[in-house]
Order: sequence, then structure tokens, then C-alpha cells
Amino acid sequence: MKRAMVVGASGQDGTYLTQALVARGYLVLGIDLRNTCCSDGTPTPQVDIARPDQVAGVVRSFAPDEIYYLAAYHHSAEDAELNDPASIWTRSHATHVEGLLHFLEAQRLSAPASRLFYAASSLIFGECSVSPQTEETPFNPRCIYGITKTTGVHLCRLYRRQYAVFASVGIMYNHESHLRPARFLSRKIVRAALRAKAHQELELVVGDLAAEVDWGYAPDYVDAASRILQLPAPDDFIVATGETHRVQDWVEIAFGKLGLDWRKHVREDTSTITRRGRGLVGDSGKLRRMTGWRPTLSFAGMVSEMLRLEEATS
Repeated sequence: MKRAMVVGASGQDGTYLTQALVARGYLVLGIDLRNTCCSDGTPTPQVDIARPDQVAGVVRSFAPDEIYYLAAYHHSAEDAELNDPASIWTRSHATHVEGLLHFLEAQRLSAPASRLFYAASSLIFGECSVSPQTEETPFNPRCIYGITKTTGVHLCRLYRRQYAVFASVGIMYNHESHLRPARFLSRKIVRAALRAKAHQELELVVGDLAAEVDWGYAPDYVDAASRILQLPAPDDFIVATGETHRVQDWVEIAFGKLGLDWRKHVREDTSTITRRGRGLVGDSGKLRRMTGWRPTLSFAGMVSEMLRLEEATS
């Protein structure tokens, strides 16, 4: 039985990945800030990824074949600490860099045959004049999240180059599902449409209806992560659909599927925009050629599926 360790197991990607791996017969150890648990129910001590001794101990005892480092610190314009960049930097660096370093070190010293996947972000490209972006596109991060994720990429490259550690990187573009936290735009739109269907009075305010995003379906993206670790050698890969859609497209589809006129419920307010710039779109040709990966849902199909699952679980 293959063993996998999923760091960030309770998040959107961690949840889908754990389900997929267990279905394939893996024994999965899930680690997050509040809990550490094994898929077979074996009692497991809590692991703090900020503690290198605890990380080393769990990697040594569990002996994973695969490690998926999906931990991420997200913040939004609604977070009070947005005005405290020092706090954002500290938490982002601890999650995207220091925690990753502890697993890479544990892998190097205690599990040299294991394989690690690091979930990076399209924000490592920042304001980019090249479109679509490839694995060769220069990094140009413009926010703390992007800067710390970029550092994580360089850390993986260092360990595989200097220490022969199998550390692959997935540069993940936006990917959505009904498991997204409610503060994310995709989930806000879907929930607003369902409330409007229920004849609840509401006004959904969005920053820029014309903003374009390369959006994919989260289960497809964790499938890409698993495929990447089955390759014979570690490398970096863009994980993206290669298509952009406007925020207005998402709104039109979500409300339209429910027979509603979105114009009666959605208002644009550009003063709420906290990040501007040209929309990023990724070229996942390398991933597709080397693994056979393809998105299973179209953009419209993803919006429909999110509506269905949101309604079923609300």
C-alpha cells in the first residue's frame, strides 16, 4: 500500500486530493493547523509544521512515498490584517517557505526515496507582459503571497539540484469548487444566485465585471498534482486551462442557469479592487504532453457543478 502525506489536508485541494488517494488505495496522513489524522483511523499526534523536530519525526515514522505540500495562507481585502503587511509576511513566509523547508529537510534526511509536490501559484508571475505564461516565463511577483510562493519554488529547485531530492512544483492557476471559503469570489457569486432564486433581497457587489481569469475545476488540479509525482523525474509544471473568462461570464452563467437576470442583483464597484493588472493565463502544454492531463469540466460545466453542489449542501 502506497503512503501519502497531505499537508493542508482540510483545505479545498487537500480534501479532494485525500478523497482521490484513498479511493486509489493509498494510506493517507493528513496534516493541517488543527488536526493530524490517518485515513485508517490510527491515532496520530498533532504535528506543527513550524516545528522541524515534529516534522522530521512524522516523516521518519510514517515513511511516505509521496508528500503533497498544499498549505497556503490566504487573505482577502476583508481581512483586518490586510493593513498590517508585517503580519501577512510573517504568516505567509512561515507557511509557504519555512514549513516547506522543514519537509524538504525531513525528506532529505529520513525519506530520500519519497517524492514531494509543492503547490505554487500563478501569482509568482505578477504583472506579466508574456501571455500565456510557461514554465520559462520570468517570475515577477507583486504581492506578499506571490513573493513567498516564489521563494518556495526556488527552495524546491535548490533541493532537487543540490541534494537530489524529488521535489516537483505545480504552478497552480485559479481553481474553484463548492469547497472554496465563502469569501472567495466564485463562491460569493454562486451563493448570491441561489439566494436570489429563493427570493431573498440581496445585492452582490463585485469589483470589476470585465476582469479576466484562467479558472479551472479544483478536482482536476489535484489530479494534475498526483500525475506529476508519477513522472520519472521532478520538474516544474504550469497547471491551467489556458482559457480566460470574465467575472461577468461567471455571473451570467450562474444566474442564467437559475432563470434569473443577473443585472437585478449584481452591482460593480471598482473602488473595492485591491489588485489590478492584466489577467494571467497559463500554457499547460508541458503537463499535458508528459502526463496526459486534461481538464474534465468546461468553465460553464464548473459553474453548473458548483451550483448543484452548493444547493445540495446548503
